Amino acid sequence: MDCNGTALIPIITAQPLTVHPPLISSYNDRIRPLLDAVDRLRNLKVMKEGIQLPTIVVVGDQSAGKSSVLESLAGIGLPRGQGICTRVPLIMRLQSHPDPDPQLFLEYLGKTVHTDEAHVADDIDDATREIAGNAKGISQAPLTLVVKKNGVPDLTMVDLPGITRVPVHGQPENIYELIRDIIMEYITPEESIILNVLSATVDFSTCESIRMSQTVDTTGLRTLAVVTKADKAPEGLFEKVTNDDVNIGLGYVCVRNRIGDESYEEARVEEWKLFENHQLLSKIDKSIVGIPVLAQKLVQIQATIISKCLPNIVNQINDKLSSYVSELNSMPQSFDSVAEALTAFMRILSTAKESLKKIFIRGEYDEYPDDKQMHCSARLAEMLNQYSDELQSKGEGENEPEFNFLVEEIQILEEAKGIELPNFLPRTAFLTILQSKVKRISHTPVEFVNRVWGYVEGVVVSVLMQQTDNYPQLQYSTKRAAHNLIAKMREQSVDRVMEIVEMEKLIDYTCNPAYLAMWKTLMLNQSKFMEIIGDNYLPSIMTIEGYGQVKIGHLRQFKNVVQEAFDMKMRIIAYWKIVLRRLVDIVALHLLFSIQNLVNKDMEKEIINELMGPLGGGIERMLDESPAVAGKRERLKNSIKLLKESKDVVAEIMDKIAVNQE
Repeated sequence: MDCNGTALIPIITAQPLTVHPPLISSYNDRIRPLLDAVDRLRNLKVMKEGIQLPTIVVVGDQSAGKSSVLESLAGIGLPRGQGICTRVPLIMRLQSHPDPDPQLFLEYLGKTVHTDEAHVADDIDDATREIAGNAKGISQAPLTLVVKKNGVPDLTMVDLPGITRVPVHGQPENIYELIRDIIMEYITPEESIILNVLSATVDFSTCESIRMSQTVDTTGLRTLAVVTKADKAPEGLFEKVTNDDVNIGLGYVCVRNRIGDESYEEARVEEWKLFENHQLLSKIDKSIVGIPVLAQKLVQIQATIISKCLPNIVNQINDKLSSYVSELNSMPQSFDSVAEALTAFMRILSTAKESLKKIFIRGEYDEYPDDKQMHCSARLAEMLNQYSDELQSKGEGENEPEFNFLVEEIQILEEAKGIELPNFLPRTAFLTILQSKVKRISHTPVEFVNRVWGYVEGVVVSVLMQQTDNYPQLQYSTKRAAHNLIAKMREQSVDRVMEIVEMEKLIDYTCNPAYLAMWKTLMLNQSKFMEIIGDNYLPSIMTIEGYGQVKIGHLRQFKNVVQEAFDMKMRIIAYWKIVLRRLVDIVALHLLFSIQNLVNKDMEKEIINELMGPLGGGIERMLDESPAVAGKRERLKNSIKLLKESKDVVAEIMDKIAVNQE
């Protein structure tokens, strides 16, 4: 399947097989530039940036004959032996080369090692040991083998370790899981073509490589199967590749492995004879047998997938390049002098101050549309309403039960009486009741103040940390300055509120006309109250407008003081509402004023003193980038450099394509 979801099913025409011409030549002129471009992108390690490249991935169970197939395609010997021969991903780059003398070299761990046909297998073994160690373990670090040779197809393939479930001596116990993870990493991308090597001697449906490929390629449209050892198990092979029970979308190619000391030319002749003359194998269509057919299929599939995917690769490179450049530009600049650092610091401080003004003073939250905790005006209003409700609830909740109406007032009046003119309410009695009520709610304003400053501190620190996110060297000092300042302001607010509460406890005064108006309204109930008190036959329950229903029968025994008690009770009720309103209004005004001072001047001054003071040194610290920021900057620069080089590579090939089309 190509990058657009189209099945890649090349049409191969069976042709008489000759011995001496190259395996494939008709596509080289067009394929080579495309393949070179992809190989150059692979060398640039563009896949590390999340850009997948079209890749032919060779997988198969251990001893399925992968190495033999690759040897036949490349015309060179590869490492052989018992157990896993391929212990690292082997990237084979085959390039048709007019020079009769082959050129072979290995690329791994940042170096290039030249080799030749006689020593390539040993050199691959040496490189593998250097990459994966001397034991029999495997590694994900790739080894690239470049083969420039006359007659080879222009192909790039990745040969992966053969699948085995049972570790042998020297292999890790989880060898299967390690191999599976490497294979799945390579075959999962939609850009990968899976070359599944199967042995004719086994039931295809039991092959682990088939199970893995079906996991990521459920339709089979990007899987091509190569059936090896056809000469070892010819019985039923025709039916296997014809019925396709394992759903191989790109079809099968049956091949004969090179045997013993046969040359590659001799092996191809024997292969042709086998499929031409064998009683069973000759039934297989000639368009799906032989190494030359496999080479042609792979070249066509490779050319198709590269052509289809190249525009998408261009788009991905451009998108990532644009994203990385934007991210790099958004990072803080590195500073060469204290003056530059100071300028940046003042800009940070100004931005933080403006953000705090918006959310605390102007009620704007466009910078934090989804974070309701940062919608400060609304949250402070909620906290104030909750505080007001708590005060009202605690204040009114202390009313005596309806059957104890005026009992406290009468007791206090009895204890406050003295040798004095009658009909004067003693002020000491009023203050005694007032102090008792204030004491019961005295903790609520202090708790509210602490709650508000805790919220303010969280918001302020959050804004400061966000603004200094790119300068970790500033964050500790900035956070400490915020904590210290808000701790001082919290302490001042608590002292102020406790002073307000103490004033309400000791002083009874208001010029609010609402007090007298309410008292007069409540006193309109006095005549009815006294009438019930004076007549034992009237019902002993009455409703006092503005207060509620009360039982007053028990008060008839206190006729000499009950009228004064009623008057004082009504004064307390009217005045208490004024007290509660004042405790809300004054505390709210104080807090709002303090927050404005915090935002407008105190915070800026405190942070500057913290950083500029003898123990600060914050501005100088800005000259030293944190390791995290410096590392991120370097990674972005490296990625941008890589993507720019990749962009040049694909631009060059796209230009060539455009010229050829013209």
